Amino acid sequence: MQVLRSLGQQEILNLTVNLGRGGEACVYAVPSDENLVAKIYHKPILTHAHKLQAMIANPPENPTANLGHISIAWPQELLEAEDGSGSIVGFLMPRIRGMRPIMDFYHPGTRRLNCPLFNYQYLLRTARNLAAAFAALHASQYCIGDVNESNILVSDTALVTLVDTDSFQVRDPAQNIVYRCAVGKPEYTPPELQNKTFADYDREIYHDLFGLGVLIFQLLMEGTHPFSGIFQGQFDPPTYEVRIVAGHFTYSQRQQVPYLPTPIAPAWEMLAPGLRDLFVRCFEDGHHNPHLRPAAQTWLSVLTTAEESLVTCTANPQHRYHNHLDKCPWCERAARLGGRDPFPSLEAIASKEHLKPRRKSKKRHTQNPGLRRPVISASPLHHWQPVFTQNFSIYQPPKTTQKSRFYTIMFSLLGLGLLGYLDLMIKFTRPFVSQNPYTQQSLISRPENNHPQEENLSYLDYYDRGNAAYRQQDYEQAIENFTQGIKKNPNFSRLYIHRGNSRYNLNDYEGALADYNQALKINPQEVKAFVNRGNAYYMLAEYSNDPDQEYQKAIQNFNQAININNRDTEAYIRRGIVRSQIAKYSNDFQQEYQKSIADFTEAIQLNASQAEAYFHRGLARYQFAQYTNNYAQEYKQAIADFNQALNINPQMAKVYLKRGMVYYELAQYGESKVEENHAQAIEDLEKSAQIYLEQEDMDNYQQALSNICVIVAKKCDALFQSSIIFDPIDR
Repeated sequence: MQVLRSLGQQEILNLTVNLGRGGEACVYAVPSDENLVAKIYHKPILTHAHKLQAMIANPPENPTANLGHISIAWPQELLEAEDGSGSIVGFLMPRIRGMRPIMDFYHPGTRRLNCPLFNYQYLLRTARNLAAAFAALHASQYCIGDVNESNILVSDTALVTLVDTDSFQVRDPAQNIVYRCAVGKPEYTPPELQNKTFADYDREIYHDLFGLGVLIFQLLMEGTHPFSGIFQGQFDPPTYEVRIVAGHFTYSQRQQVPYLPTPIAPAWEMLAPGLRDLFVRCFEDGHHNPHLRPAAQTWLSVLTTAEESLVTCTANPQHRYHNHLDKCPWCERAARLGGRDPFPSLEAIASKEHLKPRRKSKKRHTQNPGLRRPVISASPLHHWQPVFTQNFSIYQPPKTTQKSRFYTIMFSLLGLGLLGYLDLMIKFTRPFVSQNPYTQQSLISRPENNHPQEENLSYLDYYDRGNAAYRQQDYEQAIENFTQGIKKNPNFSRLYIHRGNSRYNLNDYEGALADYNQALKINPQEVKAFVNRGNAYYMLAEYSNDPDQEYQKAIQNFNQAININNRDTEAYIRRGIVRSQIAKYSNDFQQEYQKSIADFTEAIQLNASQAEAYFHRGLARYQFAQYTNNYAQEYKQAIADFNQALNINPQMAKVYLKRGMVYYELAQYGESKVEENHAQAIEDLEKSAQIYLEQEDMDNYQQALSNICVIVAKKCDALFQSSIIFDPIDR
């Protein structure tokens, strides 16, 4: 693709290296300037041009300019069509390198894996820098609008960059026009905008401040959402949207709410008193009067004070905590998590102790079951991993020698020295001070390699490297390797398939579709491209105004895969899942469920070791039981399928969760063996919670605990006095 760069001396840019694709645009490397990227819209419109012109004419101040860091990836130049028509097709913006999404730092599992030296002080520093970036935007009368975790990048040294800025709400004072932000993520949306059509509203700064409060809470509370918690009611746990609209801040200081904090979350009292006051102002006072939410500048000031109040633990210098506490909360938390330290010591990092499984719990406890109303739980969407076309060997980490441990510790100390230097630098920056779920992951550039790129690598070398990165869940690196392989050999279809799989895992479903389409152009017989493309359509249905159309496209792709290879079990399983979803909304639900069950049965006949097929067949039978008088028979068949799935894979938490609810409903409906079924239900749900906790899947962990709270008498009292649920065990 060629575009015209017209600022100063005109230049034709030949854009060939695609760094990523989203729903609205593609991002390309700029061949003449490695510090820039070009964002080119799929369907440029005049509004894009006018909005970009207003942004370029009035950039916000960069609060970390004196550090040479870009806090806000703002558009810099317009790009025109190469045909000389003058139409604006995109823009140039800074290329951001060596940064990761903010959730990689507030989520303890990914932080421990990717940046174990990042301690609580640097989480506070990240919050400070985030508040500074918000304050800079608000000072220039810009609103982010779609605040969320996916458009905020963080460096290993706690610096922050906001990306996808062309989707922000922009006010053009010269023309007195507001270019609105038409999207939003419910978990970060204030109550007054929940269930609203965003394109109909001018965003206000106090709308952004709700999302800022959520992000800071997540940073300081190990990824816990301020409205997450264990529901004490009798039905399905409400969504975040419902909780936010109701003002049910889990740590409420003003009212009684039907939630208990998740046992795995840090204690509310751990936060500095000034920060607790701001969270109450944001989520409680601000619920009734949005103008009372703390401004970004207020957050910046209080976070600075909170950081200055930190003291260092004598047992582990990586533990920093506020001086209002009389003992280290992180030592207590590490003990409670079975030895999994949220901020491991330098010695633990050097010996890789921080990556080992948790210690086994020796405590056991039996709950006293109590009768409650049955729970009909919505089936959670378990993210599907795209099908790969080759097997991979298990990575064996090299043995650590005494010499390598010495160097590891030395480099760790050097790393801390660098962090300390940046601490000092940021302290002297003047205290002037994310977004769409389809955010361009392409803005996240990988750190520069320590060695020059090897020009003699073949496309198969890049293919193997991409697969290795994929297996390590490093999807950005996988995309880079597959892209390099495509440049070497653009006719190898599996490079496109696997790059599509990587994009799928970054929620870039449009980009994944483009890769699967290209793979099928090269080889129309690629079964896995059809299967994976069908799954991309299935995921897009969640965001579509016409989900039935996306479901039908998915089924068509699975049909094509089966026509090519009628023994492909994955195609049958995935088609069955889509048919189960269609059945929920179909007038002819009985026929759709029967089709779904038939697909899972076919997959089982082809491969009896498919645990997923047994699970989904059991789930379809469980769902079908809700619509039939013969529910007991369907429930028993569902249990038989769940049993088979667990025989194959005893660590499938979702199977225990569903089997537990089936047993509970059988007990509630007065079937035989009431007491045995009730006890089995509790045992299954506890097992599910334990495994989800070990996997650090907090959403489903809370789902399991919420279901237990419904079953256990006294609304979770026994649960929270027990240690069986939140004492991790080795698996």
